[in-house]
Amino acid sequence: MSAPAFARLPHPNPTAQDARAAAIADPAFGRVFTDHMVSIRYAEGKGWHDAQVMPRGPLLLDPATAVLHYAQEIFEGLKAYRLDDGAMALFRVEANAARFNASARRMAMAELPEELFIEAVKQIVRVDADWFPQVEGGALYLRPFMYASEVFLGVKPAAEYHFLVIASPVGNYFKSGAPAVSLWVSEDYTRAAPGGTGAAKCGGNYAASLVAQQQAIAKGHDQVVFLDAAEHRWIEELGGMNMFFVFADGSLVTPPLTGSILPGITRDAIMTLARDAGLTVREEPYAIDQWQADAESGRLTESFACGTAAVVTPVGKVARGAGSFTIGAGGPGQVTAMLKEKLVDIQRGRAADPHGWVTRL
Repeated sequence: MSAPAFARLPHPNPTAQDARAAAIADPAFGRVFTDHMVSIRYAEGKGWHDAQVMPRGPLLLDPATAVLHYAQEIFEGLKAYRLDDGAMALFRVEANAARFNASARRMAMAELPEELFIEAVKQIVRVDADWFPQVEGGALYLRPFMYASEVFLGVKPAAEYHFLVIASPVGNYFKSGAPAVSLWVSEDYTRAAPGGTGAAKCGGNYAASLVAQQQAIAKGHDQVVFLDAAEHRWIEELGGMNMFFVFADGSLVTPPLTGSILPGITRDAIMTLARDAGLTVREEPYAIDQWQADAESGRLTESFACGTAAVVTPVGKVARGAGSFTIGAGGPGQVTAMLKEKLVDIQRGRAADPHGWVTRL
């Protein structure tokens, strides 16, 4: 079946220019939303249909809608950037489309043709380009998501799905103003286990991380670090970001993708850029005790987290139990800063794009 064309529904009351300007002058992350959304429906035997660009508004759900009971739900996160020449662009949108379908397969949901995913994202950026915020780290954060929309009670994959894309003008993810974030190591909770859904971008993984994240914040830290489920020894990822470790010899280590870690698109880009710069990158297990020992001995000089929302974020301090340790001088390191600059310069069109990651709109 060919991809459906997008119908455009007029907005009866779009946000006034002055109100929009006030809203995007200093937007909190994920709190301000644009005027429109994209909607596409799926039904077994009919396929994907009813593609629309429409006014953003509430969803009407029957109390027996499957997602409310059996949690068939997945999402993606990516950004649209304003290039220095004024054009809008997407970064590695093809990778988001592919990961979305990998998540769909794991959650027994209908796969969305990748070209339809990409076109849906382009549609909302074009219609709401005026919402781009002129703030530090400014971007349009895009949230494609899909949920089981069939109305039934019964443990089976749904036969109907609803795919949507919404957009949010954002600035920097962390607002603390600190040069590096502080992490709390969770020894009570596990984010994911082998054979589970850790590699899928589904809401349940994030729900499982929230109580540990609450603990971290209550103890004065910015984020939580999760260890593996079997031994509670090996570092996996943060609540929503991948981890990298930089050593005195200039090499980098990141935990391997063993099925319980989300395969981050920013993670993959960082590995590529580091290798382009002549650095050695290893995907291998790294233990929490080793992290502390290496930081204290000086063998490890930097650590950073990365993801679409937070981009590249230096780690300055790590706390576990009654103790803590500092990474390097407690602030951004040279390798971290270099990799972030290379990444952001490509995303913003300030540097050559040798890997074809940027899609201009």
